[in-house]
Amino acid sequence: MPFDPALDAGHVDAPPRMGFFTDTSVCIGCKACEVACKEWNLVPDDGFDLLGQSYDNTGGLTANSWRHVAFIEQSASSASTSGAAPSGAATGTPGAFAGLPTGPSASAQTATVAAQTGHDTGTEPGLPPAVDALAAAGSTQFLGMPGTDLPGRTMDAPRTDFRWLMMSNVCKHCTHAGCLDVCPTGALFRTEFGTVVVQEDICNGCGYCIPACPYGVIDQRKDDGRAWKCTLCYDRIGDGLTPACATACPTESIQYGELDELRARAAERLTRLQDQGETSARLYGHDPDDGVGGDGAFFLLLDEPEVYGLPPDPVVATKHLPAMWKKAGLAALTMVGAAVVAFAGRRP
Repeated sequence: MPFDPALDAGHVDAPPRMGFFTDTSVCIGCKACEVACKEWNLVPDDGFDLLGQSYDNTGGLTANSWRHVAFIEQSASSASTSGAAPSGAATGTPGAFAGLPTGPSASAQTATVAAQTGHDTGTEPGLPPAVDALAAAGSTQFLGMPGTDLPGRTMDAPRTDFRWLMMSNVCKHCTHAGCLDVCPTGALFRTEFGTVVVQEDICNGCGYCIPACPYGVIDQRKDDGRAWKCTLCYDRIGDGLTPACATACPTESIQYGELDELRARAAERLTRLQDQGETSARLYGHDPDDGVGGDGAFFLLLDEPEVYGLPPDPVVATKHLPAMWKKAGLAALTMVGAAVVAFAGRRP
């Protein structure tokens, strides 16, 4: 039976653990999740500072940005740092990076779609024929896929040397949460859904939770010093509603549900992408045996975690804290026993 953080926290008859699965392969960078999060949780603005870094105007997760949509501009030469060539990148095939079928299989698929839809494929110069046909049929299968354009948009020439990587980042709601372990006031607590929430009326602004987070998620507001982060919309999910960010996401890049079901769905999606040629696709934060015991919010990435600004091997420093205290206590008792024996031996 997998470790249940809610049960470990004392919640009797806890409901299934809930979480996020973020599929970055269909993120279009619209930032609807950022806006919905701010509106529902009354998160103040960030000062509207333009960072001059692509279209990313928030820069990262902060006390005033509980969701952050990263924009990563990537050329063919820098893609897939793991060594696996993106689909179509070596040959300059239209749809490079997209994980789209090429060669005979693509031709067969295109012919099948054309026969089913009656659409004369290949009429849109900016799109691969198979995608063009699906777009004309009203399909959104490849909408927002890296390397492809929006269906129906005309381009002078296909782009095969460039792609966007977009990811909506958020608190991971770790199974073993270091922020919980170090909080001296109990402001951070584990909910019955297995998520981690900060109670702002109890937080004293000590800041211990900030270095304890292996992802650098938690931040303090400058005006009051208290810690803030994503609550996974605890007030909404308690009433059976979907978190605001997932509700607003137009492509279902952010998916909310029972964590076990999300992990199964993510594994299926990963297999489908890899079968389509996106060999650099991988899951991040889904493994219960990683350094944080698995995340309650995990991701499907199209490149190495470092490309997205994520640590490749996160470890929560307090995971083994109980065992460390036991060893320290045993060492202290041993020293006391040795001192007693030493003084007792000096008596006449």
